[in-house]
Amino acid sequence: MNSLEHGEVTGLLKQWREGNPGAEARLFELILPDLRRLARCYMRRERAGHTLAPTALVNEAYLRVVGARAHDWQDRRHFVAVAARAMRRHLIDHARSRPKAEVVTIEAVDRTPVPDRARIETALAVDELLDVLEREHPEQCAIVELKFFLGLTDQEAAATLNLPLRTVQRRWHEARAWLYERLTGVP
Repeated sequence: MNSLEHGEVTGLLKQWREGNPGAEARLFELILPDLRRLARCYMRRERAGHTLAPTALVNEAYLRVVGARAHDWQDRRHFVAVAARAMRRHLIDHARSRPKAEVVTIEAVDRTPVPDRARIETALAVDELLDVLEREHPEQCAIVELKFFLGLTDQEAAATLNLPLRTVQRRWHEARAWLYERLTGVP
């Protein structure tokens, strides 16, 4: 997305919030490639055989974001961060809704992979901490979501958030230290 489109997105967000009916269609036309890329990144990090597809994740983010039309949208970066958060929340909700135990026949025990509950529990703990981080340091939270949950590089995160590379690297370091301290209790 070029700088003209960045500016157009900001203007469209304002028009959309004010109720302009044509703004929503154009806004999502410009943002859809970003949302698809985010969904593909999220799904790449999920387990094989996941029941959600990237398209379903984009649709869910769209529905959640459309419901917040009156939100005080700042710019494209803010919009993409909220959409990424909506995708993350949907995946977390999906993980929480999974049954804790499955009935497996004796014959299938040798072929059944052991679920990685520790990984799920860590993701849930990080999700709760990100709510706190979002309130205290929203920019750091957006960077964590892009790098930790989506696996973006520093350069990709900087481009997505329209921030200098060094700023993203510094905020990423600060956020990791903040999360580590709260997850482990070690300062």
